[in-house]
Amino acid sequence: MESVEPAWVALRLSLKVACWATVIDLVLGVALGYLLARKRFPGRELLDAVLTLPMVMPPTVLGYYMLVIIGRNGVVGAWLQQHFGINLIFTWQAAVIAAAVVAFPLVLKGARAAFESIDTQFEQAARVLGVSSFGVFLRVTLPLAWRGVLGGTLLAFARSMGEFGATLMVAGSIPGKTQTLSIAVYEAVQAGQDDHANLLVVITSVVCVAVLITANKLTPNRNPQA
Repeated sequence: MESVEPAWVALRLSLKVACWATVIDLVLGVALGYLLARKRFPGRELLDAVLTLPMVMPPTVLGYYMLVIIGRNGVVGAWLQQHFGINLIFTWQAAVIAAAVVAFPLVLKGARAAFESIDTQFEQAARVLGVSSFGVFLRVTLPLAWRGVLGGTLLAFARSMGEFGATLMVAGSIPGKTQTLSIAVYEAVQAGQDDHANLLVVITSVVCVAVLITANKLTPNRNPQA
């Protein structure tokens, strides 16, 4: 029973980090997904490739880039430290940033594909009726694209829950502060605490399965005969 309390602490922290990371990814992913789907501009595919890099780049490499940017001597990190006294490294906020960066392409790709699949005649009809561009997005485009956006968002949440490499680089492994479930599993295995590791693995697996089942329930197949 001694290992139960640390496991629940790690679970609460993982859920907290995943929720914040998912909210960030949802806002940015929908905005940038819409931009890439609807606008044509020089460098559009290059921007898409750069934004998708976290999907294929090793998490430790992403973690290093984040250290260069938000570390104490980084471009953003040094500025935050100098002007606001804020240090992001080895905090739960750093874990949120790491999870958001790693999971972001899942929301972006889902949102872009969903927006591109919409017949633009619906949007044009709304504009003819006098609806503003933002109103068209909220009342026509987004409701038609909700399946793809929601699917990508739930996958991003699950990915954020399991993020390890980048999180360890920028947030470390501080029990109760930055030690998420995936990092806690690693530390338990390293320490030879097999029972604790087994409990953490079961909790992680149950949460991820629950998220995937929820995704399937909320985004049912369009074909009722499937």
